[in-house]
Amino acid sequence: METLSVRTDTLEIACEAHGSGNGPPVILLHGFPYDPRCFDEVAPPLAADGCRVLVPYLRGYGATRFLSDSTLRSGEQAVLGNDLLQLMDALGIGRALLAGYDWGGRAACIVAALWPERVRGLVSCTGYNIQDIAASARPASAAQEHRLWYQYYFHTERGRAGLTRNRRDIGKLLWKLWSPHWRFDDAAFEKSAVSFDNPDFVDVVIHSYRHRYGYVPGDPAVVGIEATLAAQPVIGVPTINLHGDADGVGPAAPVDPHARKFTGPYERRLIARVGHNVPQEAPAETVAAIRDLMRAT
Repeated sequence: METLSVRTDTLEIACEAHGSGNGPPVILLHGFPYDPRCFDEVAPPLAADGCRVLVPYLRGYGATRFLSDSTLRSGEQAVLGNDLLQLMDALGIGRALLAGYDWGGRAACIVAALWPERVRGLVSCTGYNIQDIAASARPASAAQEHRLWYQYYFHTERGRAGLTRNRRDIGKLLWKLWSPHWRFDDAAFEKSAVSFDNPDFVDVVIHSYRHRYGYVPGDPAVVGIEATLAAQPVIGVPTINLHGDADGVGPAAPVDPHARKFTGPYERRLIARVGHNVPQEAPAETVAAIRDLMRAT
């Protein structure tokens, strides 16, 4: 593995790279509150297949840094998609297979929806991850509202202070709640938790969870992307949706609610006793899905 530093318009992105520089590119994208360690058992076998595997640290995580103090520390969906697109541009990647979950799955879905010519295939955990901000005020069931407690907490200044002071405590609790069958130890958690010490982590996270409900303005630089996402664009690239049947934040419905948002080849694979962090809990199934898409495309 080598570590790259990739400059975009706004970021210096830290990115782990595996495999041959000439292999077909695969980009693996982590979520909140996780980091590239979730792909430690996914990247090596893909690199052994001959792929060029890239695992970036999202904005606000690890060694990724903003270039300017004046840039809004936005965590909105449009900037995540734009960061991914600019990463590909900076590395000269015309087309890649994308795989991600949570925030990373959202970035991958956005690029697949808006720039499908850049995406060979998509592995998106839980399916269609593009937020419908206009509908965010619509209440969900009591059980689902309960699962989203942390989002409402982050809407308050008490929540900002709590995340600043207790980011490891909150992160570890979310890992446990979202993946009830996953038996990780303190050492495994800490390997990822060091990424939360990024100086922009709190600001990016707080902005993300406030913006998705329309409580704060977004970054003017991506207002056009955000406007396009408001139309909930369909995804036409070949896609496999990996969904853990024990996902504690987004439970798998008996009937796939996302299938209609995918107009190309699409398959949902439910994984027994797996929660939200699919790549780390089910690395073999993640590798298999990526390999299946590589063969099919």
